[in-house]
Amino acid sequence: MSGLNDTVLSLLGAEVLRSRPLHGGDLSDVQLLSLSDGRRVVAKTGPLVAAEAAMLRAVRDAGVPAPEVLGVGRGLLLMEALEETGANAKGWQALGHALQQLHSATGPHYGWAEDYAFGPVAVPNAPLENWVEFWASRRLLADPGALPRDLRLRVEALCARLPELLPAAAPAALLHGDLWSGNVLFSGPKAYLIDPACYWGDAEADLAMLHLFGTPPADFHDAYGPLEPGFEARRALYQLWPALVHLRLFGASYRNMVETRLDALGF
Repeated sequence: MSGLNDTVLSLLGAEVLRSRPLHGGDLSDVQLLSLSDGRRVVAKTGPLVAAEAAMLRAVRDAGVPAPEVLGVGRGLLLMEALEETGANAKGWQALGHALQQLHSATGPHYGWAEDYAFGPVAVPNAPLENWVEFWASRRLLADPGALPRDLRLRVEALCARLPELLPAAAPAALLHGDLWSGNVLFSGPKAYLIDPACYWGDAEADLAMLHLFGTPPADFHDAYGPLEPGFEARRALYQLWPALVHLRLFGASYRNMVETRLDALGF
């Protein structure tokens, strides 16, 4: 732990007394540190922690709850430790309000200032002015050679019809970018967004991801507010990209998730 302790000491001026692992998904190492000055902080290691820190700051700058960044250096991100209390009706309402606030922040284009990645899966974010082109080239077909041939052909056929299915000029909202329920931390009356993969895009992409592994309760939907007509038809299209990412990361067990979305879209 000497390397970790040295970095924490240089960033925060305190030594690490104890550490214990936290659930950090499958792609990162996350620990809860107890420091010599009495503070508890969360430490996350990885090659993209500086990019994540910038995203957390962007979320907080939009007025949305997210962990405060305490320091970044040597592949280490240090954040405030939050007490997790579990979801309840007020928590889901808070998440609805928080996401509505996040999505009210808009950018000059689609994409982000730098590329990102989910482990070995690259996430290209080079800005584009057309949302349909962005979703096709930066998401669904970002790396067509990495897909099984039969699925690649189906996705290519879908992308050829994408101008009929998506708006070319959806508002470029600030997105969390990886918004499944595990990346929401409920703490007291607040819902904090964690582990962002931010970019500017259609707000429905975030909402579709939130529905990928379950259905948020009515408290969330009431707080977020009404969506544009046709959102239910677009949901499978926006869920297809995270399904493709899961297929590449975790293998054939996620093939059915991809095929189900393609079937629903008629491709």
